Amino acid sequence: MYILENIMLKKTLVGLSVAASFFLTSASAATAVDGGIKYETKNGMYTAYHVNTQKIKPINNGRTPTKKEIRVWNIDVMPDGEGLPKYDMKDGEPVMKDGKPVVAKGSAEWGNELYDEKCAMCHGDFGSGGKGYPALSGGDIETLTYQLQNPADEEPNDEPPSRRIGSYWPYASTLFWYIQDAMPFPHPKSLSNSETYAITAYLLMENGITVNGEEIDEEFVLSAENFKDIEMPNKDGFYPNVDTPENPKKGVENITKFLSDNKNYGAGTRCMKDCIKGKVPVLRIKNELNDFNPPASTKRDLPVVEAVAKQSEGEKIYNESCSACHANAAIGAPVVGDAEAWSEVMKKGLDAVYENGINGINGMPPKGGADISDELMKKTIDFMINSSK
Repeated sequence: MYILENIMLKKTLVGLSVAASFFLTSASAATAVDGGIKYETKNGMYTAYHVNTQKIKPINNGRTPTKKEIRVWNIDVMPDGEGLPKYDMKDGEPVMKDGKPVVAKGSAEWGNELYDEKCAMCHGDFGSGGKGYPALSGGDIETLTYQLQNPADEEPNDEPPSRRIGSYWPYASTLFWYIQDAMPFPHPKSLSNSETYAITAYLLMENGITVNGEEIDEEFVLSAENFKDIEMPNKDGFYPNVDTPENPKKGVENITKFLSDNKNYGAGTRCMKDCIKGKVPVLRIKNELNDFNPPASTKRDLPVVEAVAKQSEGEKIYNESCSACHANAAIGAPVVGDAEAWSEVMKKGLDAVYENGINGINGMPPKGGADISDELMKKTIDFMINSSK
């Protein structure tokens, strides 16, 4: 992790920590993971707080899971590659073909196709980012030291740090695990292991990642066998070191030791007043417009986005509140543009469709969760119907 300092802020925080510890009068028992002190519970009190010391009966936590159930649930992937799936799996067992388990693997070219189908709707073409969803490509390691308009700097940076997969993430295993566990957003855990390898390979390609010194291209095929050869550019950009596979407890000890020493993030001296000596750096708002960095605009009108201006009320609400489900067939809702699906819906009659939209049906909440009037909901349904003829 790169330290992004604010001189004024970090000195103040050390002073504030004293106020927080003023009420903690019990003898210390141990040091917490975050570097703070853990205190003993005495007379039903943990420092200034009451603790429920009543005895409770043993809790029935259910039965012990089977080995097969554990295999289904155990999908985490470690930085050293432990947990990477070797085969495509279904219900905890390898998928078989011609009597042999299917090896999980995927090319960047296939990943491109899958990305366009399942990911681009949120994350944009080539991972460039979408409205409300992060960009997955681009970025520059040098920008990780940027501080956006930090008053503690003589020349504050105008650009924020660019934290992307290629510029920030230390391990490719995190990317595989996150996609496998949580993506695509409307239908998580629906990807096979091979599909996950393919999308991972594509995103690594878009970020210019190399394997054994060679840049990934569309023909590159990713699997558990060559995954360990991936080395991310920012692998050594984090400290203290918490990646200690030979002894996981050592990572906890490292972070505890680091955070227990306030010289690592503060001035190292506790004080309650007059903590900062000399000139105090402050970002002031000035009267002259061009004294801002970057310079403030003198325009007083907002740009008119023609595409948005032409949208009807129904289309606008659809894009904001309904498209997440009605633009993805995996959800199960009738997709806007699918004439056959909407023809089936309209067999109920328009009044029934209005009623279902307003009051909710199956997994759809009333009005799709939007805070709008019944009339606006009807206009939204009209837009969806008319766009599906």
